[in-house]
Amino acid sequence: MSSMKFTMLPAPEILKNDVECFRIAEYTREKGVAIKVSPNGVPGIVFHQNNGRSALEQIITHSGRTSCPPPLFLYGPGIEPSVMHYKSGSSTTMQVIFKPHALKTLLGINASRLSNGWTDLHAFWAEDLESQLLEAKNEQERMTFLTSFLVAKFKQAKPRDPLVEESLRLIHNHIGSLHVKDLLDSLHISERQFERRFAQTVGLSPQVYLRVKRFNEAIRLIKTRRFERLTDVACAINFSDQSHFIRDIKAFSGMTPTSLSQKVDDFYHDQAGYSSV
Repeated sequence: MSSMKFTMLPAPEILKNDVECFRIAEYTREKGVAIKVSPNGVPGIVFHQNNGRSALEQIITHSGRTSCPPPLFLYGPGIEPSVMHYKSGSSTTMQVIFKPHALKTLLGINASRLSNGWTDLHAFWAEDLESQLLEAKNEQERMTFLTSFLVAKFKQAKPRDPLVEESLRLIHNHIGSLHVKDLLDSLHISERQFERRFAQTVGLSPQVYLRVKRFNEAIRLIKTRRFERLTDVACAINFSDQSHFIRDIKAFSGMTPTSLSQKVDDFYHDQAGYSSV
């Protein structure tokens, strides 16, 4: 990822319950670049530009689905690895990385509508935000426009689901040992009701969300090089058996665990998840 310079910026205090951070990626070479992205279960907003025009040529998912997003788009949590193909020439990408529940709590969207894809932000509310960002003089001005948009959304009160937010806290604190049954017991809710509320807020079922987060934790552990065998990594995060471990690594990275471990040093990691060139 040496051709990309990343800058992480904290969310303003007023947005910290819903926004993880902002990320600016600057690409400075003339040749086009392809960034491989693995899912991490969180939604966000992306703005990309190359001299006032769209910088992204296309996004291709592991299953072969191809799309050409506009300069400003909203994406859901997603469960499929993909490759983002950038056009030639230097470009800048600004990304708002949301908390897992923010599509519902900040933007008022049923998150299941965006469970594995993206949509033009115009479809919801941002009629002039894209043009403001394209015409802005610099990244600081763009950040001001983006932040103002999000603060305005925050001030339009949206219902929160404290139970789902508590379940997310439990998942993140106990990713290697928690199962859905543990959540149901802890939260005193039926499985059917919990799955419906979780999907509306997060965009994924609790089972799938747990799988994605456990996959992310597997990559983190592999990158530490503390484990001699991949089976030890699987045991450390309580995969029920080796076949489930292999299945999830393949599903979310497009690689076998052995291939992933050989290339894991190429993975760049931050709040947006894991990516590589």
